[in-house]
Amino acid sequence: MTVTAYTLAVLLDLFCVFLGYRFLFQPGSAAAGYGAPADPHGDAGAYLSVKGLRDGTFGVAGLAVLAFAGAHAEAWFMLAVALVPFGDTLIVLRNGGTKAVAFGIHFATAIVVLISAGLLFAV
Repeated sequence: MTVTAYTLAVLLDLFCVFLGYRFLFQPGSAAAGYGAPADPHGDAGAYLSVKGLRDGTFGVAGLAVLAFAGAHAEAWFMLAVALVPFGDTLIVLRNGGTKAVAFGIHFATAIVVLISAGLLFAV
């Protein structure tokens, strides 16, 4: 179970780094994949950059917590970070996104993050 817990945590953290990169350097396609498309050259450009910075920072912070504070601290971090994809679910629904994207991507991600936290607590 230890290998599974650590592997899932590292993969989720690296995924956040990837998402951050995408929103910073490919904001148009990243926003479309998010479920609420936005024009990266219009008013939404700054918000897409903020999202990229937020996601990337969560990934780097998660890797640092896991490496330097251990599985139990990472589990608490994952619990806190799970609020983000739950919030993203609501944001997509409130802004005309599809239920499939809201629940199939964002809500499902939140559940996977909570599973990761549970596995890390069990280590």
